[in-house]
Amino acid sequence: MAFVKSVAENEESVAAVMRRYPGQAMPMMEFSDNILRSGECAFTPQQRELIAAYVSGLNNCTYCYGTHKATAEAFGIAEGLLESMLADLESSDVEPAMLPVLRYAGKLTLTPSKMVQSDADAIFAAGWDEDCFHFTVMICGMFNMMNRIMDGYGVRNTAEFRLDSGRRLAEQGYKPVAAAMRDHRA
Repeated sequence: MAFVKSVAENEESVAAVMRRYPGQAMPMMEFSDNILRSGECAFTPQQRELIAAYVSGLNNCTYCYGTHKATAEAFGIAEGLLESMLADLESSDVEPAMLPVLRYAGKLTLTPSKMVQSDADAIFAAGWDEDCFHFTVMICGMFNMMNRIMDGYGVRNTAEFRLDSGRRLAEQGYKPVAAAMRDHRA
C-alpha cells in the first residue's frame, strides 16, 4: 500500500503517483517516450527496456523492475534472462554487444563516482556510437530517479498488475500513460 492516501491501493502506478503534479509528470512522460521508444538511437525498444529493467533490478525496485521486466519480455527478451543478469551479468546469456552497456549502467547505478573513460570506451568498442552511449546514461539516470520515486511512495502493486502494465507499455508505449494522467485531471 502506498504511503499516501491519494494513491489508491488498487491503482498504484506511475500515473497514480504523478497525476496530481502534471507540471512534473508530463515532461517525464515525454522524456520516457523519447528515451525508451522514439528517440534516435540504434538501441531497439527491447534493448532500452532491458537496460531499464536491469537498473531497476539492481535497485531492488519491485514496481519498476516487475513492470519493465514484463515489457522487455513482451518485446522478446527471454524469460529468466534478467534474473540471470542480476545474479551474474558476465555468465548470463545477454547478447555480447549489450554487455558493456549493461556493465556501464550497473556501475553508474551502484558506484557512480567510480566511472572512468575505459567504461565508456568499452561501449564504443562494442560498436555502439555516442547516441547509444547518451541513451545508456539517460535510461540509467531516469530509472534511478523513477526507482526512488516509486519506492519513496511505497508503490508495489501486484505482480499481475505489473505484468499487465508491462505488456501494455510494449504494445502502446508511454503516450497512453500521459493521456491517462491528463484525462484523470479533467
